Amino acid sequence: MKVLLLGIGNIMFSDEGVGAHLSRLLKRKYRFSSAEHTIEIVDGGTLAQLLTPIIAQNDYAIIFDCISADNAAVGEVYFFDYEDMPRNVNWQGSAHEVEMLQTLAMMDMLGDRPRTKIIGVIPERIEATTLELSESVQQGAIVMEKTAIKHLREIGFSVEEIEPNLTIAQVAREFGQESFSKER
Repeated sequence: MKVLLLGIGNIMFSDEGVGAHLSRLLKRKYRFSSAEHTIEIVDGGTLAQLLTPIIAQNDYAIIFDCISADNAAVGEVYFFDYEDMPRNVNWQGSAHEVEMLQTLAMMDMLGDRPRTKIIGVIPERIEATTLELSESVQQGAIVMEKTAIKHLREIGFSVEEIEPNLTIAQVAREFGQESFSKER
């Protein structure tokens, strides 16, 4: 089975970038192996619809993103199958240009969406031009990370931690520094 870990989000809007940062964290912090499965980790940023070919070439996708949910607390993490989305959950209010939910719905119409799981967190702040994640979302990202690792083990991956002390805050900070230094 070809498995895709896909981080979604606009890193320029604080907590909105958690999915993108989490995908980079998992890529650096862990080594995944399986005799029967392959894995690809992608920072999809805000590309949503443009990611369709990447998503479609996989058998299974796990998407990391910010979500909205009625009566939910900031930093609360949800893990669900796309086809069994809790009624109180939606993806409205993010800073993506085209929502991931709409992209997945379009893929359904074409019949090329793989089995899809969502690991989402309720953001505290979506502010322009800051790469820093709120403390609540940093804590939520720890739960997202543990949820992803547990699920990957359940579906047949061996997981080796290669940078155990790496945090999502470090990844966000380093990525920001790297991005800004390239512009100069």
